Amino acid sequence: MPAPPGTRLGPYEIVALLGSGGMGEVHKATDTRLGRTVAIKLLYASHSDRFEREARAIAALNHPHICTLYDVGPDYLVMEYIEGAPLKGPMPLEEAARVALEIAGALQAAHAEGIVHRDLKPANILITRSGVKLLDFGLAQIQQITASDATVIQTQAGEILGTAGYMAPEQIHGQPVDARADIFSFGVVLYEMLSGRRAFAGETAIATMARILHTEPDPLEAPPELARVVTRCLRKSASDRFQSMTEVITALEPVKPAPAAERNPSIAVLPFANMSGDKDNEYFSDGLAEEILNALTKLPGLKVVARTSAFAFKDKNQDIRGIGETLGATHVLEGSVRKSGNRVRVTAQLIGIADGCHLWSERYDREMTDIFAIQDEISGAIVDVLRLKLASPANQLAVRRPVDPAAFEAYLRGRYFWNKRTESDLNRSIEYFNQALALEPDYALAYTGLSESLIMLGIFGVRAPSDVYPKANRAALRALELDETLAEAHDALAHVRAIFDWDLPGSERHYKRAIELNPNYSTARQRYGHLLALMQRHAEAIAQLKRARDLDPLSVPVNAFLGLGYMKARKYEEGIAASRRAVELDPNNPFGHWILARCLDAGNHLREALAEAEKAASLSGDSQPYTEHLGYAYARIGDRGRAREIVRQMLELAKTTYVSAYYLGLIYASLGEPDSAMEWLEKAYEERTARLLEVFDPAFDSLRSDVRFQDLVRRIGLPK
Repeated sequence: MPAPPGTRLGPYEIVALLGSGGMGEVHKATDTRLGRTVAIKLLYASHSDRFEREARAIAALNHPHICTLYDVGPDYLVMEYIEGAPLKGPMPLEEAARVALEIAGALQAAHAEGIVHRDLKPANILITRSGVKLLDFGLAQIQQITASDATVIQTQAGEILGTAGYMAPEQIHGQPVDARADIFSFGVVLYEMLSGRRAFAGETAIATMARILHTEPDPLEAPPELARVVTRCLRKSASDRFQSMTEVITALEPVKPAPAAERNPSIAVLPFANMSGDKDNEYFSDGLAEEILNALTKLPGLKVVARTSAFAFKDKNQDIRGIGETLGATHVLEGSVRKSGNRVRVTAQLIGIADGCHLWSERYDREMTDIFAIQDEISGAIVDVLRLKLASPANQLAVRRPVDPAAFEAYLRGRYFWNKRTESDLNRSIEYFNQALALEPDYALAYTGLSESLIMLGIFGVRAPSDVYPKANRAALRALELDETLAEAHDALAHVRAIFDWDLPGSERHYKRAIELNPNYSTARQRYGHLLALMQRHAEAIAQLKRARDLDPLSVPVNAFLGLGYMKARKYEEGIAASRRAVELDPNNPFGHWILARCLDAGNHLREALAEAEKAASLSGDSQPYTEHLGYAYARIGDRGRAREIVRQMLELAKTTYVSAYYLGLIYASLGEPDSAMEWLEKAYEERTARLLEVFDPAFDSLRSDVRFQDLVRRIGLPK
């Protein structure tokens, strides 16, 4: 029976019944000592063990989105009184994303204390004026439970342990559960927030549980990035879900849109459709869109989504508004190009994401000699549309210096192949940049492209540092002689200063100048963030890497480098989460798997690290540096035979081509052979190998106390 108003429980006086369930009653009450309103939960005697569990669970937690425990009585809990309404969908996208992050943060805090909620559902989530409040830890698991304890049973009031529509498959099977069960329930709740319907709705509890075990929910009408988060949360196998709420939060943060009224103007320039009927002209349609994108990045007050993310939608017939929401853009520019001989037809249209309206459109039929005028007219039209929204009065586009149209075409071809980032394509890009320079000797952008291509060959480890970096340095310096305002040239020069000259202060100056000239240039922010991490300035590094991700949310390298930044800060779980996201963006990209392998290794997840290293090597066609890292991964799990076989292969390959001494040093360090490790690291020092700057990684912890290693760090110029 409910406790009537006026009932006293110690210093607390019952005011009114708020609700009841299978485990007890919740009352509104007054603390007569302090004069404050509280909520009192009275437990039925048969649930005294769960009462104790909930008291211990809540007492262990201190989080703004978890209800606060004030006091404990012999058969009651005293908690903060919360005015709010249970969560209910559907919600506007902005609100759903905000609420989801608040719920995830509360669960992250609980899991950090070893507490699994086990009954997450909308009824246990209150929406208040100050945000979410997570309630009811009556089924919380504090220590590892046994299979019998997890068995689905009936309570006195017919309630299932957990709630049928929100339980993870392992709960239904009566298996031991961990934080990943809450992640499944979170996915069910997020699905309901976005759609307004249950993910697994059956006519009975048994039917609902059968749906959870054997069917998938209907597709969500939500931005693809958000839908992917829900899908992964709802995987049937716990090992296929996100492995922690930290990973969930990392995946949610990039897709959280700001309310439209609060957003600064932002634009995504999609790749222009090639209407020429000749696939060989794709370089031109892609290049034209990229040139317009690059021009817009110079505008103060305008956020421009980076090329990698915008071009991820190439050849995909997706709703423009959905694309804009996924990329966090308020506007999208799309268009098409038809090139025939010396004539070109360009169409372009600017679309507002808030209402899907066309704000501007135009068609141009011109000679190829007018291509620069077309670019300027399109960019100028966008400026005119957005002029009132741009915060800065300095919203005029820079004047473009015309170049020979044939040189421009060669330059666009160079950029096209540079963006493919394979060894053969980089070599082709160098050929085209040189063609452009032969036609137009003072073409600053072509010098920049040449420098960037050479740098990438050095980073991939397929050319000796002494072969590529001096040439990259000369090209970047020449570009800056011709145009000091080229952010890309400053970025290229900064990269050479760091990875070949080991002039870290000089590198930082050029990165800062690149970002000053083009705040939207995500590559510069990514590389600068990596430099800061190498210099042990981890908070600054992660801030730059997060900003790069905001500008380029669908980029595999940007997300992977954020994971690397966390790893270097020894925040291993965050690093694993960010690098997992990179893998999800493109499971066929070896770079993401390689960085994930490194983060998993640092977190001592050695078997999974090896599996990811093997994927990276396989997807890359067993190229450097992926195969070489595999030798390290084998050594880490104790497979010395395979590790030594890779060393043998590297030494044999070194007879005919360049092989980085760095990786030999790394493998020998992991084999526990410090003398051999230091011998090869000294050779890497003589080669000026870029990866030698990463000597603070956990992979080298075994050498940290070696005076030879300490001297090497000093000579490189890194802080101790």
